[in-house]
Amino acid sequence: MILGFIGAMFCLCFLHLWLNIGFENLGFNSKNENSQKTFRVGFLPVTCHLTCPVTDWINKSMTGKGFFFPVRFSGWPELKEAFLADNLQATFILAPMAMALRQQGIPLKIVYLGHRDGTALMVHKDSDIHSFKDLKDKTIAVPNRFSNQRLIIYKGLKDNGMKLEDVKLLELPPPDMPAALQSKAVDAVTSGEPFMAQTEMDGYGRVLYQAKELWPNFISCVLAVHERVIQEQPEVVQQLVDGIARSGKWLDADIEHRMEASQDVAQQYYHQDPRLLRFVLSKPPDRVTYSNLMLAQKDFEEIEALALEAGILEGPIPFQEYTDTSFSEKTQGIEPYQWNPGK
Repeated sequence: MILGFIGAMFCLCFLHLWLNIGFENLGFNSKNENSQKTFRVGFLPVTCHLTCPVTDWINKSMTGKGFFFPVRFSGWPELKEAFLADNLQATFILAPMAMALRQQGIPLKIVYLGHRDGTALMVHKDSDIHSFKDLKDKTIAVPNRFSNQRLIIYKGLKDNGMKLEDVKLLELPPPDMPAALQSKAVDAVTSGEPFMAQTEMDGYGRVLYQAKELWPNFISCVLAVHERVIQEQPEVVQQLVDGIARSGKWLDADIEHRMEASQDVAQQYYHQDPRLLRFVLSKPPDRVTYSNLMLAQKDFEEIEALALEAGILEGPIPFQEYTDTSFSEKTQGIEPYQWNPGK
């Protein structure tokens, strides 16, 4: 009787985990591959992580198989915890978060970028906010404390002679931001795409600033890898970085490539309406760019300076401590994937 009770409780607990977390995040995947043999890469269904599923999609379309297993998460807390628990060998992650984790002793290294630009600051179409100074005393939703979207607000305030106390920052999951702006629960929202594009596409959002207007060469997310994996499997890490670089150049090479990716990736990997990705990858085409993603020290030193001022980092952190540039350096001059969908 006791054994039956324990068995029933185990089944209930496992069912709870399956329903609320999913087999993939428990260390299983749809192909029942041995998780220890599978190179697992975490991503969120946002455009700054797009090259992760696109690389897998292209390789499976060309050869019938991928060389890593992309693991989809719905939010930053779950993704971060999976990486810290060593359930992922690599992950796309917020740049300031990766720096802060390294400062806290987590053995990770940033090896490549996710994309450039690809963030907008949105207000309601009927809002009387038309400049950064109009944001004084307004409520702005940002993804979380460690997001570069928070830093871009800090930079905009600083550039306009304002202080952080002049606005109210509200941490809100990006998928909840469109509804918050539509209902006017907040005055402005900023996060990675496609959630900002959704507000514009649905007719109630207006672009106040694109990221590149406030912060040229804006970086939101990076690709981070466990240091142990770099030491034990450097050739696999290089293959991953090369694949990300090639798929990024493939996306930027032709608008039709972006439209094909929007359709298949949205359905197979993001589980979103494809019109969202189509909109954000084409209106305009340079809204998000996926080329020129090698690590540059000056870019990260700018992030570090702002993060220190904003109180995100505990202190200065040397560039070499949290990055390994050797992998991105080898992508210089790399060619995009030579593949035409449907042909």
